[in-house]
Amino acid sequence: MLKVNVSFLGVAEFFMWHAGYVAKSVSIGFDWYTVPDLVDLLGLSVSQVRRLIEDDRLAAKKIDGVLKVPAPFVRDGEPLPELHGTLVLLRDCGFHNDELVDWMIEPEESLGVSPLEALLAGRKAEVRRVAQALL
Repeated sequence: MLKVNVSFLGVAEFFMWHAGYVAKSVSIGFDWYTVPDLVDLLGLSVSQVRRLIEDDRLAAKKIDGVLKVPAPFVRDGEPLPELHGTLVLLRDCGFHNDELVDWMIEPEESLGVSPLEALLAGRKAEVRRVAQALL
């Protein structure tokens, strides 16, 4: 279960209940793409965009009943290539859609930043080692 509070400064507080513990983190906000946004951005059909999500090329979560993908998951009009392997590892750990996104955008103590920020900084192997440790 995830509860998100967004302040007027664009800072979101995340309270995540997972495996019997409660984690709280604060993350600077960023844009989110809906499926129709991704259709336009990627030049694909709705079913092709949904297939990218199903195949763990992208991850999405429902926010206010609407399926959304964090904008940083897309770079240069394509899904972030480094994302796929990490998402597959997280699925193997039992994470579901919302949990995948939350883990990627929340600060990870062992990385010093969120896994997404680490991926964008070229630290793919390190992010995957941390994800592997969750197994």
